[in-house]
Amino acid sequence: MLRTDDIDSLARAAARGEPGALDALLTAVRPEVLRLCGRLLPHREDAEEACQDALLAVARGIGRFEGRSSFHTWLYRITANRARSTYRALRRRWQLEAGGVPLPDPPDPQRTSVVAGTRLDLLDALDAVRPEAAEALTLRDLLGLSYREIATLLDVPEGTVKSRVHLARRQVRERLTGD
Repeated sequence: MLRTDDIDSLARAAARGEPGALDALLTAVRPEVLRLCGRLLPHREDAEEACQDALLAVARGIGRFEGRSSFHTWLYRITANRARSTYRALRRRWQLEAGGVPLPDPPDPQRTSVVAGTRLDLLDALDAVRPEAAEALTLRDLLGLSYREIATLLDVPEGTVKSRVHLARRQVRERLTGD
């Protein structure tokens, strides 16, 4: 397993277009991306789909990696966004295939584990929050980035990040508890 410094060096090399650097980078970060997607999505197949989408986004966007934040911070943002996008696509697909029948509310405990049901509820709640607040909350509470890292990544003041996280937490809590 490569150290964070080694990953950052590989990312900079890949951003410069050095031969082989991108392949080595994607191979090195794939397990972590899959683990992060698995924290957000309830089924392994869905996490694997989001992981592939995230790795493709990294490959396509590596030239735009500026190094203002660590590569991992940049990667976490891409991963969180791809996992949420995968969930939304899966939800839309299910609704189309179900002929417009809405998703069960809450998830059926006989067909969905408690953990999976909780993640589905959380993803639905995040979807109801403004995108910039949902992103800040996901990066902070689900992926564990510091306020400073998020501020650097999003190019906003740290106070703005704290405000967005606070707002998103309140809205998600209201949605989850029905208050």
